[in-house]
This record gives sequence, structure tokens and C-alpha cells, in this order.
Amino acid sequence: MEKTGLNSITAEDMMVLEVNSEYLGVSTFQLMECAGKAVADQIVKEAEKLGISREEGVTFFVGTGRNGGDGMVAARHLASLGFKVWVVLVGVEEKIVDPNVKLNWETLKKLKSIQVKVASDSSLIPKIETPIVVDALLGTGVKGKLREPILQAVKIINKVKGFKVSIDLPTGIDASTGELLGETVKADLTITFHKPKTGLIKAKNYAGKIVVASIGIPVEAETYTGPGDVKKIWKPRPSQTHKGDFGRLLIVGGSKTYTGAPAFAALAAYKVGVDLVWVAAPTQTAYTIATYSPEIITIKLEGENFNTNNLNQLKPYIERATTLLVGPGLGTEKETFEAFWLLIGEAEKQGVPVVLDADGLKAYSQQKRKLGTSLILTPHQAEFTMLTGEKLPEFLEDKTEKVKIAAKKLGCVLLVKGWIDLISDGEKIKLNQTGNPGMTVGGTGDILAGILAGLIAQKINPFDAACAAAFLNGAAGDLAYKKKGYSLTPTDMLEEISTLLQNPMKHKEIMDSLIFLTKSSF
Repeated sequence: MEKTGLNSITAEDMMVLEVNSEYLGVSTFQLMECAGKAVADQIVKEAEKLGISREEGVTFFVGTGRNGGDGMVAARHLASLGFKVWVVLVGVEEKIVDPNVKLNWETLKKLKSIQVKVASDSSLIPKIETPIVVDALLGTGVKGKLREPILQAVKIINKVKGFKVSIDLPTGIDASTGELLGETVKADLTITFHKPKTGLIKAKNYAGKIVVASIGIPVEAETYTGPGDVKKIWKPRPSQTHKGDFGRLLIVGGSKTYTGAPAFAALAAYKVGVDLVWVAAPTQTAYTIATYSPEIITIKLEGENFNTNNLNQLKPYIERATTLLVGPGLGTEKETFEAFWLLIGEAEKQGVPVVLDADGLKAYSQQKRKLGTSLILTPHQAEFTMLTGEKLPEFLEDKTEKVKIAAKKLGCVLLVKGWIDLISDGEKIKLNQTGNPGMTVGGTGDILAGILAGLIAQKINPFDAACAAAFLNGAAGDLAYKKKGYSLTPTDMLEEISTLLQNPMKHKEIMDSLIFLTKSSF
């Protein structure tokens, strides 16, 4: 299928799909096999159109990564169909670290029907004599200018007078931005997988005809959150990192009745790596919150409830904060609701993203409007009705459309909590199915709010943060359930967040045993 720029995908989002597919049981090896077979099938069609015989053959230039693995599979399939096949590995065998690529490479070396050569440096790259040459050097993960011997291989491919095929995208194009990374393969045909990459469309003059091939990625890998959504937002920390580089979160919440809610949110935010968390609460409440953990920094506000006189005290913190979370345990007094909108106004002035949960949603519902800064709302279904005046429909497909419309109307990211969570920014929508009935215990929503606000404080895109937060919160609840059953508490969940950030695929180990708890009708 020839494709236009519509419905393209970034390299990062393609990575999400591949990881989520693995989580669902469709392995990287299976995807690689499907990709290579799709390339081989398309080359057969092109050879027939061009009048090229199988005896004339095909040369593959493969790299040491997964793009090279796709090429190796394609080479094997073409050889089995009677094509003469040459495969040139551009690089050293020791750099093949992916086990799926390594397995395919070792297989090729055993086949007498395929001529294999290793070009560990530029001088060893052979002259091409076949009428078809395939570029399987670098895929969607490439960053920075091309280096030898890849650079020389690209130059040699471009000098070929025959038909040039690129796998997924021509080597030398950044898959997400379309930036040309120095020398770039000028293909006659590009066979890309699942959807065209955003960079491929932007640099389509180098792609030739674009054919999109399905490789068996499950629909659920794209519509539901998974470990890939967590991997996408997890940032490496340079050794030169300073305090505050990974975010400062201000939480305004807590009251005489509710002291645990802001404490849980603060501790969850710390668990996802935010550097500083301040909790602003009425003085006596703040003293109680401080006893939960020495990590929690409290701002002691005058008065029994959050009120308009507290704004001057909070302004310096709003100026420093990278996200504001309002609502956990806040209370619903009239003076609190009046102070709420002054606080939101200050956040708008500073351009600080705002996350609203619990009583923060009640305050917002009094005067619903689009904000002059990023807004993220985390209602359960009853709160969704309070915010929109409409009940969510019974069927999931109808619910998703309703949530999408509401997010667009409010100009926000909505994370609607339920037995299946719904996340939308008004354009995209994603579902989350982690979690279990044990999470009906109080405090689990506060942990979700803290995870979400903590990620956004690290300057993560709000929609991406909401997808990752929903998965992490539910998965932490699932791991806690596995250990504690229905006596799990929010504190038990906190202990699991770090484990999941380091290895979000950990949830896969228990997923099958948990599905029956909540998803029997899924």
C-alpha cells in the first residue's frame, strides 16, 4: 500500500508498540520474522515488475541492530524462493548484541544458499553486481551523523545503478524528525512497518515509493498502555545532574480530616524520581503530614483551611515549581474554593502545569474553563459527570468517544479512572487495564495523582505522563495484590513503584493470573 503523510508514527511511539507487543506475548523475534517476510514478498513483486530474474540476485547490506535483523530474515526468505543472495554485514560481529539478530546472523552463516561477508571496515565493503540492493543498515534508533563503515556503505549504495530498497526507512534519516544525518540512501522503494515513520514522510524525496507492511503488532499494543509507555518517559540521568534538574512539585492539599492523601501523593512523586516535593497545608495538618516521612517538606499555611490569605506565602514556591498538584484532601469550604482560583491564576502566570484531583476537581467544577497552562484532570466516573454534566455510556467504545470529546472541550488531558482507565488529550486516546478490586481502598487515587504530577514535573508530555502513570499505578496495585491479597494498602503499592520503573515488564510475570480478577469481560 502506497502511503501519504497521514497517520504516521514517531520512532519513540514505534518503540512503545514493540515493547507493548512483547508484553502481550508477541515477541520481537516474531515481529522480526514478519518484517523480513514482508520485505521478501515485496522484493519478489518488484523483481517481477522489473523483469529481473532470481538468478541475477539481490545484495543485502545489513547492520548489527534490529534493522539488520529484518534484512537477514528477508535474505533467508528470498534464498528459499530461489534467489541468489549476498549478505554483507557492515560492522563487526561482536557488536550484534540483540539475541534475535544474533540468532538470525548465526543461521545465515550456516546456509550454503547465501553468500555472507563481514565488512568490519570501509575497505572491505565489496562492489555490488546485483540489479537489486537492499539497505538494512540502520533503523529507527539512529541518532547523530553517520560514521564509518556505515557512511561508506551508504555512498556505495547510492552509486549503484540498480534498484535500491530500504527497510523501514533509508539509512541516514532521523525517523522522528526527518533530519538528514549526513549522507543518506536515495531509495527507489522503502518498505516500512506498521505505519510510516514521521521522519520518513518529512524526507520522502529519499524514500522513493513507500509501502507499508503489517508485521502483526496487536491492536491492543496501541490502544492499551503497557511497559513501552513507561520506557518512553523514563529519562536517563547524566552524571552532572543537580538538585532540581528533575523537577519540583508543589502539592496543595490536606485538611483537618484528610492528612494521608497529600502525603501519599508526595511519596509517590518521589518514587518516580522528582527531586523536590513541597506539601502546602494548614499548619496543624502540615505538622501531621510531616510525620509520615522525613522526605516530605511541608509549607505551613495560616488558618484552619486553605484560604486567600495563603497566596502570598505560596507565590515563591509556584515560581520555582515545575508542576502544581491541587486537591488531595484539600476540603470543600467556600474560602478554599475562592483561594483555589487565585492559586490557578498564579500558575497560569508562571506557565506551571496544573494537575487536579479529588477536591481540586470539585473546586474546578464551580467555574470550568480552559487554562492558560497545561491542565490535567483525574476524575473517577462520578467526577466526570460532575465536570461534564454527562454520564459515561455503558459500552467501552462509546466511553472512549465521550472522554475524547470532553478532553477537547475542556482543553486538558483527562485520565478517567475506572476498571479500565481512559486517557485522552482530545485527539489521542489510550486505555489502561492494570489494577484490581483491592485498589478500592482509600489512597490509591492519591498515589496515582502523585505519580502523574511527579512525571509532569520532570517535563514529560502530559498525555505520555498520564499513560505511564495509569499503567504504573495499576501495576503497582497488582504486584501488591500478589503479595498481600485484598488486604493491600497504598503503602504496599509505594514499595512496588521503583521496581516497575526499573523493569516495567515485571508486570508481565503476573498478568495472566490477574486478568480473571477484573477483565473477565475484556
